[in-house]
Amino acid sequence: MTCKKVLLKDIADDIQTGPFGSQLHQSDYSDYGIPVIMPKDLLNGHISTNTIALVEPCHAERLNRHLVKTDDIVFARRGDVGRCAFVTEKESGWICGTGCIRVRINSNLTNPKFVFYQLQKEETIGWIEKHAVGATMLNLNTSIIGDVPVELPDLSTQNKIVEIISNYDKLIENNQKQIKLLEEAAQRLYKEWFVDLRFPGYENTKIVDGVPEGWKKDRADSFYNITIGKTPPRAEKQWFVNSGEGIPWLSISDMGNSGLYTFKTGEDLTVDAVDKHNIKVVPKGTVFVSFKLTVGRISIAGEDMCTNEAIAHFYVDDIQRPYTYCYLKNFEYDTLGNTSSISKAVNSKIIKSMTFIMPDDKILDAFSNQVNPILMSIKNKQLACLKLAETRDMLLPRLMSGEVEV
Repeated sequence: MTCKKVLLKDIADDIQTGPFGSQLHQSDYSDYGIPVIMPKDLLNGHISTNTIALVEPCHAERLNRHLVKTDDIVFARRGDVGRCAFVTEKESGWICGTGCIRVRINSNLTNPKFVFYQLQKEETIGWIEKHAVGATMLNLNTSIIGDVPVELPDLSTQNKIVEIISNYDKLIENNQKQIKLLEEAAQRLYKEWFVDLRFPGYENTKIVDGVPEGWKKDRADSFYNITIGKTPPRAEKQWFVNSGEGIPWLSISDMGNSGLYTFKTGEDLTVDAVDKHNIKVVPKGTVFVSFKLTVGRISIAGEDMCTNEAIAHFYVDDIQRPYTYCYLKNFEYDTLGNTSSISKAVNSKIIKSMTFIMPDDKILDAFSNQVNPILMSIKNKQLACLKLAETRDMLLPRLMSGEVEV
């Protein structure tokens, strides 16, 4: 297959950053309105709405030139700069927020979805990370994005490849929709039993000191063994290896990318790093809580892994896991620690001393019996998504090289 190499700016109608802080203030955000896409919302090639910010429609009118359209590509401008997402019809009209760069491909020259697939290739992400600027945090600008190299076969071949690859995306999207419905079902049951206190037998249960009789209210570490992760010295690069080459080492960014269960991490640690620096390898099924900068991300270890020092580990058994996950997911973290307009953080002592309400064994067991099958179904669907994504990503270069016939 014959391909020509071009730069992204050669096939783009427009490459533009999101509005600066002077154009969109913290006070502009509200509980309703138009979604604003931030780097944290770019998840596995899609735009996640789990924690997306909103502004009133008047701001969308004012920031009209920053609105995204169907087939646009949105990049994270800082931090995890290899992260990008493809805009679908559903997200058209949303705002490309501060911290993102919007790329609008000329569809007369090339297929925008094909370009997006090219931008997700490992070698392309590596090129972007290599050319990003910044010592402590990687940053991109429109010039760097414009110079990203892209390989293009003829348009007819592009369209055929997109048709093949898109079938995997559709399967992944269908699984993700089912995962969302399953998690909503678990959260609805949690709210009914433990927020509205409509648990089985509530009619005959007295409330004592604000909690049902027989339940306990105490510090988190009175119910759980809680440990904290660790980072080897960053200057000693020998401790860090690529994902899949060592022991998975979870970051808050990985938690944002993963979903309910965490499997893959951006970096792994060597066995020597774990031994030398006394880093805990926690067992699969452990519940994780982030408590620095991005406070309150919750996930469950899909396999044995380590974490950095910004993540706490709640060791649980099979019966505790569903309740612990839901409790931590619904906890109001703004009541903990210090907050500011820039960031918020709590320390490990605060996490260990946070208030926890523990139901009696009978209710805990009943909740586990209903929610554990839901969690297992979510885990299996996440694994299916990972396998589909791996197959899709392996197929693209083989289609491009002609090894697999288009």
